[in-house]
Amino acid sequence: MADNQKMREVFDTSGFVVEHSSNDNIYRVVFPTRKTEDFIAASLARERQAAAHSVNVFFEPESIAVVGASRHEGSIGRVILSNLKRCEFRGPVYPVNPHVPELEGFQCYPSVGAIGRRVDLAVVAVPQTSVRDVVAECARAGVRGIVVITSGFAEAWSDGRNAQDELCRFARASGMRMVGPNCMGILCTAPGVSMNATFAPVWPPSGGVSMLSQSGALGLAMLDHAAQRNIGIASFVSVGNKADVSGNDLIAYWADDPHTTVIALYLESFGNPRKFARLAPEVAKREPIVALKSGRSGAGTRAAASHSAALASVDAGVDAVLAQAGVIRTNTMEELSTSSRSSRENRCRGGRVSVW
Repeated sequence: MADNQKMREVFDTSGFVVEHSSNDNIYRVVFPTRKTEDFIAASLARERQAAAHSVNVFFEPESIAVVGASRHEGSIGRVILSNLKRCEFRGPVYPVNPHVPELEGFQCYPSVGAIGRRVDLAVVAVPQTSVRDVVAECARAGVRGIVVITSGFAEAWSDGRNAQDELCRFARASGMRMVGPNCMGILCTAPGVSMNATFAPVWPPSGGVSMLSQSGALGLAMLDHAAQRNIGIASFVSVGNKADVSGNDLIAYWADDPHTTVIALYLESFGNPRKFARLAPEVAKREPIVALKSGRSGAGTRAAASHSAALASVDAGVDAVLAQAGVIRTNTMEELSTSSRSSRENRCRGGRVSVW
């Protein structure tokens, strides 16, 4: 119908060469389906925007539940709860523990469903055998995003991989996005968020570098290095086994994030190299992407597989993918942090970035 403005806009922004006419209040469109440059550009933009929208809950949650918050100080769930309090997360925090009434000054709840209020993000730190039930409870409660800290999935054994695949299928079918499993959490220093949902002892200074780490140990080292060198961090994500949320999803979000000026990656594998090759060049034109990729040696490849279920790519192919995408590849943590800092400073001055 001619007054269906929204549908007309779909065709106008499709990237196809559209011919249109109207008669008797009917709007007719005719277009060839051959892919044009405009269509390809519009498709990539839609793909990036959809991925970014699907993960924004991890950076802009209004409320967080910590499932597995323990009464034992030093346990992972308790440390995450303490970090959320210490770094003054701006929204309500709901510890989930059926055995105690209160932790860290927060009222405890026996389950996510018992909270009775909107929960945007759930951080899950329970035994591996309980994760599936917790995720199901989160789905029933309408939780939009989950961060699974728990290990014992694909990085551990074949049955763990099957459990991880089932977990991922269930989360997607429920409309949730999942970071992890086997990760150390996420943080965002934006003033309106101030979220440290990790078990890291470090709260880095606020700034423009957004970081991804596929390794928890390297993630801790990255945050510690940033704090020591006073490198400002916008956000940090430990992706662990990357069962659902991937580096491509995060790059798509950071591409339009007003707080991010440089993207720093520690990678052990490429989940979808074709998508990375489509996405990264467009993002790198606007924001420098600096990457430290493991697997240059046989020992590095074995280490990657042992702790994050990563299958390292052939190093020569990685070099080619990163070079074609305009990504700056570094060889050490020192180079990663130095390149991140110089990239941010060069961008602020409108200059060029040195390639290591």
